[in-house]
Amino acid sequence: MAIEKFPLIGIYGGTFDPIHYGHLRIAEELLDMISLKRIIFVPSGAPRLRVAPIAARNHRSNMVYLAIRDNSMFSLDEREVNRPGISTTIESLREYRCELGDSTALCFILGMDAFVKINQWHHWHELFNLCHMIIAARPGYSPINDQQNLPADIKKEFISRRVLNANDLELQTSGFIYAAETTLLEISASHIRSLINAGKSIRYLLPESVSDYIKSNCLYTGNI
Repeated sequence: MAIEKFPLIGIYGGTFDPIHYGHLRIAEELLDMISLKRIIFVPSGAPRLRVAPIAARNHRSNMVYLAIRDNSMFSLDEREVNRPGISTTIESLREYRCELGDSTALCFILGMDAFVKINQWHHWHELFNLCHMIIAARPGYSPINDQQNLPADIKKEFISRRVLNANDLELQTSGFIYAAETTLLEISASHIRSLINAGKSIRYLLPESVSDYIKSNCLYTGNI
């Protein structure tokens, strides 16, 4: 009897303030590493646990569109930037699950820097009922090396749910954690904003189309 396999859809959330090559490289490597059918970029509106993004919602969404428009495996979803009030991941994942049904496995992509604080997220235990988690390495955070430093409740979930083979993600629609050792690019949105504020070059840190958009809309000048 053939084992049922579920198609994998990546959900990549973030403020993307601005989107840069660090974000894009992670997504591209995950396409090679995991059998993802596509990756949906979801810019956040008003995050619950972070300070408000510097750039307005429409600007951040427009920059994501410009950065990914030439990649047929990437798409933009503006549901959170169009949602009034505070944005929560759980709300979006509930919507995706209703829209896609039980025949698709959702893979929520986040960095290890975010995963170490996931117990502060709204209804965080429910996330495992809605999606798999793909944890990507981030500068200063390695999914393999940092697991010993996880808070006890997060560490318990990490150990019990972790799969070592990315193909295992296709075996069920949610509940697994996969630690992806992606390339560590020392690029951060905050550093890019600081460079812009100081009048310095941001060339080769993000797509030229995004850089041009930032310049034409005078983003991040006077604010970092």
